[in-house]
Amino acid sequence: LNLLGDEDYVARLGFTTENVLCMFIPNTYELYWNTSADQFLQRMKKEYDAFWKGRRADLARSLNYTPIQLSILASIVQKETNVRDEKPVVAGVYMNRLIKGWKLEADPTLVYALGDFTVTRVLAAFKQVVSPYNTYMYEVLPPGPICLPEISSLDAVLNYARHDYMYFCAKEDFSGRHSFAVTYTQHMENARRFQKALDRRGIRS
Repeated sequence: LNLLGDEDYVARLGFTTENVLCMFIPNTYELYWNTSADQFLQRMKKEYDAFWKGRRADLARSLNYTPIQLSILASIVQKETNVRDEKPVVAGVYMNRLIKGWKLEADPTLVYALGDFTVTRVLAAFKQVVSPYNTYMYEVLPPGPICLPEISSLDAVLNYARHDYMYFCAKEDFSGRHSFAVTYTQHMENARRFQKALDRRGIRS
């Protein structure tokens, strides 16, 4: 933890203290019991470099984003859905917003900005929290990831679905899936159905 908070140390690895968690690719690694903190982080940097070689590096360049930026976006996708086949679709919505210069307006970033991970319903008042992680307030990506995205989320961003969707909302059946929409009017119809379902269950905060 001391090393991760050391600006000079993480800068030598190519990161900042805000985005250094992008270096950790969730996977299975073999380490010796006496591995030092420095050796551990050097190993994670080696694994990170290996992950972002070849095809993934080519895809990142074709999207005109850095691996760090794509990891940050993947962390948002990770928090938006646990449904693997939906991840590229969700990633496509966010890419469409970035291409159009929209704010991401991602609810999971509000929860992260608040620091209250017990929140079950994101309220309009949360959008006023002053934080660089509030994607309702700022048009750019957050300065760091909001979680450690799985490889499936990283690959979903690299291979995001090309479509016209600009909005999505959780389905009212609480299946974990989402309703996607091209227009704001369509989105509000989907949102109202979900909000009514939350009300019926008494989920208000």
